[in-house]
Amino acid sequence: MKIIAGLGNPGKKYDRTKHNTGFMALETYLQANHLELSQEKFEGRYTKEKINGEDVILLEPLTFMNESGRSIAAVANFFKVDPSDILVIHDDMDMPLGKIRIRANGKSGGHNGIKSIIRDLGTEKFNRLKIGIRHPEKTSVVSWVLTPFTGDQQKEMDAAFQTAEQVIADFIAGRDAQYLMNKYN
Repeated sequence: MKIIAGLGNPGKKYDRTKHNTGFMALETYLQANHLELSQEKFEGRYTKEKINGEDVILLEPLTFMNESGRSIAAVANFFKVDPSDILVIHDDMDMPLGKIRIRANGKSGGHNGIKSIIRDLGTEKFNRLKIGIRHPEKTSVVSWVLTPFTGDQQKEMDAAFQTAEQVIADFIAGRDAQYLMNKYN
């Protein structure tokens, strides 16, 4: 069984903001595969599907970014999913806009959502699909991550979300982190 979790903040106020990059990437995958997050439990919205013979949970935590780990750990514990079978999709300010990077484990890189997941899972050994939103130039970090993409930025992000859709499909198909890093990084 695998868990694919997109990170973001719930509510209309945060809809389509840079910090919701994980939600947007997961929603691109859901739309392309005619799926929807139809259940609400574990402090999140999720669906459990059989995809290419693999049981998969697609999840958006509703805990706000800084507490994402509560939802992901609750799902992982309930369904007995090993952290190595979890893929977390999130924004990364330290990468250029729209750049994709896969990591098999590691520190949080200052990302509070990832810090929360490490704390609540009790390990750094889960997979990450990081999507660059670049660092702000003339605004605060908080203002930057909580504003929507401009039209041109959204076009770049839409291309990244298409790539993320392929990463998710490969992860579900059982491709390991090394394969994903070689193919997409």
